[in-house]
Amino acid sequence: MRNKRQDIDPDKCLTYLVPEAGAMLGLTRNASYAAAKRGDIPTIRIGKLLRVPKAAFDRLLAQAGAK
Repeated sequence: MRNKRQDIDPDKCLTYLVPEAGAMLGLTRNASYAAAKRGDIPTIRIGKLLRVPKAAFDRLLAQAGAK
């Protein structure tokens, strides 16, 4: 069964899919997963699912903007 992310209000989500977070950074799907594997994009694993916590992603961007 596929995830129906389009039915979910993005403002209420606490996590992003890895490709969603990567797209916000201008990355392709493959580059997004590579960045997550390197630890450049913060991730959490829930069972087999890999997700990017919104709070950690926002902190990452805020820290990058402060430098």
